[in-house]
Amino acid sequence: MGLRLLRIIWVITRYRLDTLLPLARLPWWLRLAFLLSPLRLVPVGRRSGGERLRLALESLGPIFVKFGQLLSTRRDLLPEEIADELRRLQDQVPPFPGREARALVEAELHLPIDAAFAHFEPEPLASASIAQVHAARLHSGEDVVVKIIRPGIDSVMRQDMALMYRVAGLLTLIPEARRLRPVEVVRDYESTLFDELDLHKEAANTSQLKRNFKDSPLLYVPTIHWSHTRRRVMVQERIHGVPVADIAALRTQGTDLKRLAERGVEIFFTQVFRDNFFHADMHPGNIFVARENPHDPQYIAIDCGIVGSLTREDQDYLARNLLAFFHQDYYEVAALHIESGWVGEETRANEFAAAIRTVCEPILEKPLKDISFGQVLLGLFQTARRFNMEVQPQLVLLQKTLLNIEGLGRQLYPDLDLWTTAKPYLERWMKERAGVTGFWESLKRQAPELSRQLPELPSVAHQALSRIEHEHRQRRRQVQAMSGIQQQLRENRRSARRLRLGLLLGGLALVWQPLFEWAAGQPWPVLAAATLGLLLLAWQ
Repeated sequence: MGLRLLRIIWVITRYRLDTLLPLARLPWWLRLAFLLSPLRLVPVGRRSGGERLRLALESLGPIFVKFGQLLSTRRDLLPEEIADELRRLQDQVPPFPGREARALVEAELHLPIDAAFAHFEPEPLASASIAQVHAARLHSGEDVVVKIIRPGIDSVMRQDMALMYRVAGLLTLIPEARRLRPVEVVRDYESTLFDELDLHKEAANTSQLKRNFKDSPLLYVPTIHWSHTRRRVMVQERIHGVPVADIAALRTQGTDLKRLAERGVEIFFTQVFRDNFFHADMHPGNIFVARENPHDPQYIAIDCGIVGSLTREDQDYLARNLLAFFHQDYYEVAALHIESGWVGEETRANEFAAAIRTVCEPILEKPLKDISFGQVLLGLFQTARRFNMEVQPQLVLLQKTLLNIEGLGRQLYPDLDLWTTAKPYLERWMKERAGVTGFWESLKRQAPELSRQLPELPSVAHQALSRIEHEHRQRRRQVQAMSGIQQQLRENRRSARRLRLGLLLGGLALVWQPLFEWAAGQPWPVLAAATLGLLLLAWQ
């Protein structure tokens, strides 16, 4: 770890990443340390801060590249210039040798490569930060791709994650950085990253997505070959589509780009609201277009390592929020945020609605085709944070996916009107969810559980009634006991009063003669005070 730390310090120095820190907001001792640091002797150069950060992450290797890619999706946490630069990080990194790939596949499958495949291509098709892909052919004649996790990546990741946690801990000392919750950002990144190391999870996600879009004209998902899939090796059907970012090739084959863009929006909302299971890494490198039927184009999706889902409550609230936005009903948006618990119950809906209106009205005054759906959602989240909205991880993932889909759609068809495309789908979904169809579907989902519980209902009802009767009897006994205690206390008070009066009278009888002689010589105010005292004593 020591050498790795030295390497990181050298990269930070070379690209002067210290200049990205807000020195004026640092604690005085840390500000003084930076001012006296020999780092200041290294020239900054003409590159922007965002470019220097991107180049530094590329220099530090695949783990930091991946971190930069994920961080680029958190535009709510970063200045725009830095976020734009981080988006430029490339997926392609230097591949590891083919002989290592071959050895790793053999170790995972416990088979010689020739027994597992009729042909295995040693040169990779593509190489990313965590895995690389090789072409192959099964003995059954099917063309497949073999995805292989980089050898030794686990130990490198653990070292880098330990360093990231240390840096995040230091950043929490800076008030401005503390708001960004650096430790939580690193923890989320760690969870996502280590999930991607288990290709069983990606294979399961791929199978689920394929099942959701079985025989669909919208989306095709390649088949997983489970017999050849292990934790560090995944084999799936090879596809031969056109990369969605290759607009020239799509135009050459006569693809209906308007229809393609609109279908991308439909796929997104279908995944989020119909299936509650969405591909959350839909950047252009993971999306292809089938070559068949260019006038009725179909998407092909790969790399399902990152997926998202919402609770039914979040689905409902999100759909209602978006529809309220369509109708510019900001009070409804504010009320839904409070009702869902996304902001605190103490938040005043009218103040929150006024803040949302201030952010959104300038955006919504533009023509619909010029409005960024994702930016509106981003503006909403930023406004909500001023009212102490907790970061909702599932919504951040959704926002990232929506921004990817919107950017892709606008790239394919610049005049894409995302609002007009999405609104009918949302209205139809809400109607189905709240109407007779939704009630019937909910009843069908719950039917097995209801049928299991139905024979037990008489027994459950009897137990509930017995419990209620038992509680009533307990309450009656408690009331009676309390009444008895109160009666006893009243009797005790009366007895005490009688005892005091008796003692007072007995005492007066015993001392009457001396007391009479004493009273004869006293003025009347003293006698009046003594009489009043005796009366009060007797009353108490």
